[in-house]
Amino acid sequence: MYKFAFFVPESHLEPVKTAVFETGAGHLGHYDHCCWQVKGQGQFRPLEGSHPHLGTKGYIEKVEEYRVELICDDKLIKRAVAAMKLAHPYEEPAYEVIRLVDDF
Repeated sequence: MYKFAFFVPESHLEPVKTAVFETGAGHLGHYDHCCWQVKGQGQFRPLEGSHPHLGTKGYIEKVEEYRVELICDDKLIKRAVAAMKLAHPYEEPAYEVIRLVDDF
């Protein structure tokens, strides 16, 4: 099992979550579409060679974004990450994939 977390601008929150959930990620027991999300502010500066969805090359951009966290089965994680990247508006979306253990 993995914890999959990603950052997405508010404008694309629901479409990106939907794409990830369609892979089967976010399923826990008799529930699906399970996630935790919190709104915050992301910051980045596009560099030469970039093709930013938002912002201007060379200038710091601050954007209202959500951090979305969900669990994902081992056999689905690669599809979930690929779906997030495909639906995400950013050229380089920020995300984390962390293996979970249940040895307790």
